[in-house]
Amino acid sequence: MATDSLLPLALFAFTSTITPGGATTLATTSGAQFGFRRSIPLMVGISAGLAALASVAGAGLSGLLMAAPSLQLAMKIVGTGYLLWLAWQLGKSGPPDLRTNMAIPLGFAGGAGLLWMNPKAWAMVTGAAASFAAPSMHPVQLAVLLGAVFGLAAAVSLSIWCAAGLVLARLLRTKRHWHAANATLGALLAASVIPMWSA
Repeated sequence: MATDSLLPLALFAFTSTITPGGATTLATTSGAQFGFRRSIPLMVGISAGLAALASVAGAGLSGLLMAAPSLQLAMKIVGTGYLLWLAWQLGKSGPPDLRTNMAIPLGFAGGAGLLWMNPKAWAMVTGAAASFAAPSMHPVQLAVLLGAVFGLAAAVSLSIWCAAGLVLARLLRTKRHWHAANATLGALLAASVIPMWSA
C-alpha cells in the first residue's frame, strides 16, 4: 500500500476506534472504577480482538474483492451508510452511562470476545477491507496491515478513554457539554468516509 493511502487508513481506524461505543465506554468505566494499570488486560484484549477481526476481514474480503471487484462498490456504499448513521447517532447522543458496577476488572478474554460480537467492529473492519484494498495487494498483506493498524489505533484510543474516565466525568458536567463533545466526534466520524471515496 502506498504511503498516501496509509494515512487515510490510519485516520479512518483512529477515528472509528476513538468514537464512543461499547468498548470505549467499558474502558472509561474500568478506568474510573479500577484505574489505568488494572484496566490494561481489558484494553489489550479489546485491541487484540479488533486486530484479529481486521485480519480475518482483510484476508477473506481482499481475495473476494479481487475475484469480484463490483462487490467493493457495494460494500463502500453499505459501509458509508452505516458509518454516517453511526455518526448521526453519536452526534445527537448524551453522556455515556458510567453507572455500570463491576466487581472486578474485565480481563483479556472478556475484552477480546467483546469485539467479535460488536456490529460496529464488524462494520469498521469490513468497510476498511473493502475501501482500502488495492487490486494488486495480496490478501495476507492486507490482513497484516489491517490487523496492525486497527490493533494500534484501538490501543491508543482505549488508553485515552481509560485515562480520561474520571477526568471526563468531572469536566463534562452537563448534558450540553456531552452533546457538544459527541457532536464533534460524530462530525469526525462522518468525515472519515471521505478518503474511502477519494482513493
